[in-house]
Amino acid sequence: MVEKRLYHTVANKILELIDSGVFPPGSRLPGERDLATKFEVSRVAVREAEIALQAQGRIEIKVGSGAYVLDSGNLALNGLPKVGPFELTEARALFEAESAALAAPIISDDAIAELENYIEIMSGRVVGEMTPDEADSAFHNAIARATNNHAIMFVIESMWKMRTEAAQLQTVYKSVCDRDSSHREDEHQAIVEALKRRNSSDARSAMRAHFTRMIDALLEASEEQAYAEVKRQAAESRSRYMLTKQLDR
Repeated sequence: MVEKRLYHTVANKILELIDSGVFPPGSRLPGERDLATKFEVSRVAVREAEIALQAQGRIEIKVGSGAYVLDSGNLALNGLPKVGPFELTEARALFEAESAALAAPIISDDAIAELENYIEIMSGRVVGEMTPDEADSAFHNAIARATNNHAIMFVIESMWKMRTEAAQLQTVYKSVCDRDSSHREDEHQAIVEALKRRNSSDARSAMRAHFTRMIDALLEASEEQAYAEVKRQAAESRSRYMLTKQLDR
């Protein structure tokens, strides 16, 4: 097996064992050492493969206990786990803040120039190359690539797939992004400035601030949606009440 994407190959081999029934839902996978010996790879490759499988919702890693197979019936049709917008945004805040911190000391000037180009597209100053939403995705995935860590790249790419491929999440995020589009450029520029300074702490803080604002916007949108639903139900109840009064006359 070639070194590039080695963990991906290991993950596929583990999935074959799971799907064939060797490791049914609820069972514990062999330890990292045993799997490394079985597949003739390093324990690091096994660990990265298990992290990737956990991101897909196929296994759950319990610290101090091991990795356990999950019921694939809980997966969406595209193989991604079913998550809500708050759950996904919290996960993205955690992973992407640390991704930015890890990338900061080692990111190249070319990568920074690439990020600045994506901001130009998001702001609307450059058109035709891709949509603002595509540039947003490319921006975050470019930072993940700058870490040179394939497990981080896989996890962040998977979370972006959840964001863009799940219809419910796509609708919620579009509503929030359209409402707060003015913040997008400033927040992404703050991340780039921290990366330019090669400052891990500032990069982490800038990325967290981006997601904190997004979570606040999601909360506000959720509250408005809940209020609208209460008004709708009240209107329906009022209509039924008035109809009943008319029938009683």
